[in-house]
Amino acid sequence: MATIAEHYAHCDALLKREDPDRWLAALFLPAETRKHVHAVYAFNLEIARIRRLVSEPVLGEIRFQWWREVLAGDRASEAEAHPVAAALRDTLNVHGLPAAPLQALVEARLFDLYGAPMPSIEALEAYARATAGQLFQFAAAIIEKKSGTELSETAASGGMAYAMTGLMRALPWHATTGQVFLPKDLLDRHGVIVEAVQAGLDSPSLLTALAELRGVVRGHLAKFQAAADAKTGAIAAVFLPVNLCVPYLKLMDKSSYAPFESMIWQAQWRRQLRLWRAARRIK
Repeated sequence: MATIAEHYAHCDALLKREDPDRWLAALFLPAETRKHVHAVYAFNLEIARIRRLVSEPVLGEIRFQWWREVLAGDRASEAEAHPVAAALRDTLNVHGLPAAPLQALVEARLFDLYGAPMPSIEALEAYARATAGQLFQFAAAIIEKKSGTELSETAASGGMAYAMTGLMRALPWHATTGQVFLPKDLLDRHGVIVEAVQAGLDSPSLLTALAELRGVVRGHLAKFQAAADAKTGAIAAVFLPVNLCVPYLKLMDKSSYAPFESMIWQAQWRRQLRLWRAARRIK
């Protein structure tokens, strides 16, 4: 049977391959806590990819239920054999953290299994808080346990900005799966047909709707920055991924932006440089 060190190594490799932005940002965290943050982020990846692993929602529901039971402390032998589950349970035990926030993340991700569009901007914000926002807050609690409730607003605004930017970047992939994370009330207001988004059809109206959504994201970024400027040390390093939102949004602002052509991306060295510069500003 694999050792716990090997389980953590698996989480590191999974994060580096599937979520390089969070992996790069985690390099600036204290070495002794980095593997535990990796475990939580790897758990998020496991939940996020369930949609593409199942052929119908009910099968996804079964997988989600398995993770609920793992988080509740059940299925011990199965969890020990699953590298991400084993590392996550060890992280919860080592830091004495409650599983409830991660249970809430699982519940929010149920939306991923179905083809219905996100109903409203408010619903999208709630989804982002419960997913990316929850991850930021949980990572902060690993770094410093008492920080869990103190940083809730910072985590929420940063999570909303980060998740909503990521969902706009992922439009090409979502179109292939029929998912629509763009808020229906926003699409309706601009005369964009949901089925056109599912089919990956670009239009001037969609570009206008996306521009409005980027404005919403920038509002969350402003709130995040106002709160984050007061954070210091390792806690501030938890939120470094949010610094990558600005260059991604700028790429989407370009007149050549084609939302369904390819996922918005930047060279790794540019992302590393931006994270390094942001880390240098931490007091």
